[in-house]
Amino acid sequence: MATSEGEDRIPAEITVCVRLIRSFEYRNIKTIVLRNLVPTLLVKDLMQRIDEAVQRSTSLPPPFRKHRYDTLKIHSHAHGAKPNDTAINLDKEEWVLDPDKTLSESQIYNETELSYFKSEDYSRYKQNPQMLW
Repeated sequence: MATSEGEDRIPAEITVCVRLIRSFEYRNIKTIVLRNLVPTLLVKDLMQRIDEAVQRSTSLPPPFRKHRYDTLKIHSHAHGAKPNDTAINLDKEEWVLDPDKTLSESQIYNETELSYFKSEDYSRYKQNPQMLW
């Protein structure tokens, strides 16, 4: 993988795994992978790319393509510990991403796993994190 000029550790392009969360309680989650992202990309531009990829995807069922996602949060970093809750990382509120920051400023590195969801659903789930069947 190529690196940026003058920087040995920051890759010129990164790959992220995005978990589309339609329902926290029912664990209704699908995953897409975005490749060739530059670390200087703004989070809001990443959200736009995810939305476009979701709309183009033929492997996602219609309920996932029609759902309106509005918030990104880091789920886990590559080779790092995963959260106990399989739906989302409830422990680290600072991992909710600011749309006006770049990927590198937001600590999004190669193979970071992100959760993309509706903020209103997340707030409701945080108040009562239970799994339903």
